[in-house]
Amino acid sequence: MSGDGERHEVASFGAAGLQRLVEVLIERGYRVVGPTLRNSAIVLAELESADDLPRGWGVDVSPGNYRLRRRDDDAVFGHSAGPQSWKQFLHPPRQRLWAGGRDGSGGAEPDDAAPRYAFLGVRGCDLAAIATLDGVLGRPDYPDDSYVGRRRRAFVVAVNCTEPGGLCFCASMGTGPAAGPGYDLALTERLDGGEATYLVDVGSAEGGDVLAAVSHRVATSDEIASARDDVESAADRMGRQMPDTDLRGLLIRSRESPQWDEVASRCLTCGNCTMVCPTCFCTSTEDVSDLTGEHAERWRNWASCFEFDFTYIHGGGAVRQSGASRYRHWLTHKLGTWHDQFGMSGCVGCGRCIAWCPTGIDITAEMNKMAADD
Repeated sequence: MSGDGERHEVASFGAAGLQRLVEVLIERGYRVVGPTLRNSAIVLAELESADDLPRGWGVDVSPGNYRLRRRDDDAVFGHSAGPQSWKQFLHPPRQRLWAGGRDGSGGAEPDDAAPRYAFLGVRGCDLAAIATLDGVLGRPDYPDDSYVGRRRRAFVVAVNCTEPGGLCFCASMGTGPAAGPGYDLALTERLDGGEATYLVDVGSAEGGDVLAAVSHRVATSDEIASARDDVESAADRMGRQMPDTDLRGLLIRSRESPQWDEVASRCLTCGNCTMVCPTCFCTSTEDVSDLTGEHAERWRNWASCFEFDFTYIHGGGAVRQSGASRYRHWLTHKLGTWHDQFGMSGCVGCGRCIAWCPTGIDITAEMNKMAADD
């Protein structure tokens, strides 16, 4: 939800306030989704209480590598991006569009069938990714009604980053570490003497209404200044950085670069980068029926431009047959032609595509190599 433009005092509460915040959201009919520990990773899942948050856990990441580690404090937001993004709740990986029977029963899925979500712990990069999807799937001329409905009902609790991960480069993309517009509430976690406190910025009228139901106090000027300094200093501790140049122009000039073939020699064209990317939005549809032929359904699934059949043309085969051409298309669209289509970049600097690439291909390293050869 977008901020209402009003100025609010910065609030503060402790661990009990965070617990109460989750309770209030559940009482108001939201399904609260946030980070939690599961299957040796910090994943996004529905929370029953703040106790489900990954208290005292962090992560170590590098190209092709993701490992949990125990922290020496009780921070619940002291970790960088995990394998999932909030996209899966707004733009599901598999979604039934229609169902019907031979007898004429059924029809399209209702727009209000999706639950009301409250997202807890949305980082600046992921908040920017949601705004990017708003510009793609929520465009007023051709809106995706399912996305628009889910987005309209969502309540967003952002978290300002004070401890970037080894693959983060949001500062060079202008998307963090501070949360930009689009939140209802924004938290900054501070640990003083081992006890966690949370400074709270209000971004919407609904956010202010929720905060009013949580016991809190007005933050002091020293607390606010210290929290802001922590977030600003995080920008200087990013693990990665994009080259400081016109990326769109660089990719146009590098169209025939031999680097594409070099990357393709390492790329498995598995599509992991597109699956974990918080802004990739491509889909395909399939029609299925039961064995009796009495019932049929239409489903929409995430698709990847790395799939061989992604550019299949009837009677002509696939347009982009080589791994080099598919990687070049993905990267050029993400950082270049996305600007032509939507007036923004398709990359928010979360680093997921680097961590979850099986061969450790680093999008920032590739772009810095191109910049050096330009």
